[in-house]
Amino acid sequence: MPEEEPEEAAAVEALSETARRQVHNQAVIDDFRAADGAVGGFYAEIPLLLVHHVGARSGTRYVTPLAYLTAGEAFVLLAANGGRDRNPGWYHNLVAHPETVIEVGGRTVEVTAREAAGAERETLVERARTETQLFGGFEGRTRRRIPILVLDPVQP
Repeated sequence: MPEEEPEEAAAVEALSETARRQVHNQAVIDDFRAADGAVGGFYAEIPLLLVHHVGARSGTRYVTPLAYLTAGEAFVLLAANGGRDRNPGWYHNLVAHPETVIEVGGRTVEVTAREAAGAERETLVERARTETQLFGGFEGRTRRRIPILVLDPVQP
């Protein structure tokens, strides 16, 4: 990401945590779209997608950059929320409105979200622990069971 000007940096410092995340996410989204899904810096080695979702209560449309795993044709999202003790907003939104689209690798894919359960969930959690840099740390910081969402592509 480009360096911020000093006055921009000061403005970002004054924002709430949520507002700071929104500013950060928008920069990642802009970089992602400008480079067909390739984002540099911290995210250079992390596979990212953009998930479109609709607010469960508000109906507001959102786009959120998220790390993912693949499972066959499906995309797997870990609702870790940085190890916080609450599920991320996008999780609630996808549960309420599971039919959506993602942007991944320069293409847009229609998907249906569902929560992984049982043996599928356990397999995906083990993969997340071994294949991602941060999941194990997030697990250790929270008391909640981190939901795993599977985004199944809609077959034409």
